[in-house]
Amino acid sequence: MITFHDPRGEVATPMEAYELAHDLTAGDGKGTTVALLANGFPDSENFLTALGEVLRERLPEIEVHAWNKGNASIPAPQEMLDDIKNTCQVAIAAYGH
Repeated sequence: MITFHDPRGEVATPMEAYELAHDLTAGDGKGTTVALLANGFPDSENFLTALGEVLRERLPEIEVHAWNKGNASIPAPQEMLDDIKNTCQVAIAAYGH
């Protein structure tokens, strides 16, 4: 007889619903600024540059701004996060290898 063991542990922290949302497609992106935050791994910036081009192609009115924290081993500087928060409605972070 074979017994299967489910390796997933029990969740110790209560689940919290993620309720933030923004409709990027409204007005072809008009009035929406997207932050693209690269973490500093090789190709993270290249990937987000390509993503920004696709966003602009599909949503011609959208604004896209890019940041690169430059070092994958550190958190993004608070000043950079504040700038993103104060100027953008959406943020996309990515890392490469």
